[in-house]
Amino acid sequence: LIVVFVELPKSKEEEEVTPEPEEPSDDSSEEEAAGDTEMDFLRNLFSSTLGLGSADKVLDELTLDGVARYIKSGKCDYSSVTPSVSTAAGIPDFRSPGTGLYANLQKYNLPYPEAIFQIDYFKVRSSPCCFLFDFYQPTICHYFMKMLKDKGLLKRCYTQNIDTLERVAGLEGDDLIEAHGTFYTSHCVSFCCRKEYNLDWMKEKIFSDDIPRCDKCSSLVKPDIVFFGENLPVRFFTSMKMDFPRCDLLIVMGTSLQVQPFAGLVGRVSKSCPRLLINMEKAGQADPLFGLLGFGGGMDFDSDKAYRDVAHISTCDDGCLALADLLGWKVELEELVKQEHAQIDSQDKKEKAGGKSEAAKSSSASVAPEPKKEE
Repeated sequence: LIVVFVELPKSKEEEEVTPEPEEPSDDSSEEEAAGDTEMDFLRNLFSSTLGLGSADKVLDELTLDGVARYIKSGKCDYSSVTPSVSTAAGIPDFRSPGTGLYANLQKYNLPYPEAIFQIDYFKVRSSPCCFLFDFYQPTICHYFMKMLKDKGLLKRCYTQNIDTLERVAGLEGDDLIEAHGTFYTSHCVSFCCRKEYNLDWMKEKIFSDDIPRCDKCSSLVKPDIVFFGENLPVRFFTSMKMDFPRCDLLIVMGTSLQVQPFAGLVGRVSKSCPRLLINMEKAGQADPLFGLLGFGGGMDFDSDKAYRDVAHISTCDDGCLALADLLGWKVELEELVKQEHAQIDSQDKKEKAGGKSEAAKSSSASVAPEPKKEE
């Protein structure tokens, strides 16, 4: 899923007085999000019943062309992105029958497929969880996000992916909200230690079938992904409260919009905010009855009252190329993908020949010995 927000620039005075959000505790973050959803429900009910908060129509046409004209109008100066588009890179999704990750885990003799992401099972046998993505390349969608950043349009990237491909494409630090965590870093599970390890260290352990143990206290080392039963990162909840009310354009790609609380992000933008879905089918549509009452913030592509939601039915890569073309960026995007893929291929060849990139050496030297054999 990719969600792109575009935020109108604030005045200098507004930027100076904008308060930083208070960081909730890990135990309360999801409960607070549920409370916010209930408040949104009540606000929608009262505004609909009383005729308050009428929304302005921002797009001149509910098409991809209309979205492109809106972006080019200069009213969209900052964007935030949340992706789940890595199937185009060859990474399987979780639930597709026959081809999804859960359908191809027989070799690990799991008691049930979801055990791969359960912390109790990981403590017993860690390696099945750590299916790594180092042989995959970012897609056109990932580089489209990078292009938004390079053009000064990216406010934030909210992603459900755990495969680090956004980082490989060039997003970093403050650019990213990794809602379901990431394999990019790992930490010792001991509260008294919490030593951090990088991806190269974890790959060495997994490829050699070693259980990753902390070299400081010998406790288990766990990738920083969100396992079943764990809370989403606090930063996800605090950032969404700041980012979404200011959003000027929301782009959603490659998702069924069924998994909460992430799917609920589409309802957190203002009523005037245009929302573009690039997907193989329409998703996230509001229940007709709830739509009449103004509840929920679901997508409305086809009704007589539709005024801001656009569905572009295609693959995510094709949709990004089409939008880039309308924006005059297509050649630039294709060249960026070509250059970046060539660089990744060159690095892979060096590693397969027995070498490691200088970046990998410097990042792993402090925490990991040289691997006994190359994979």
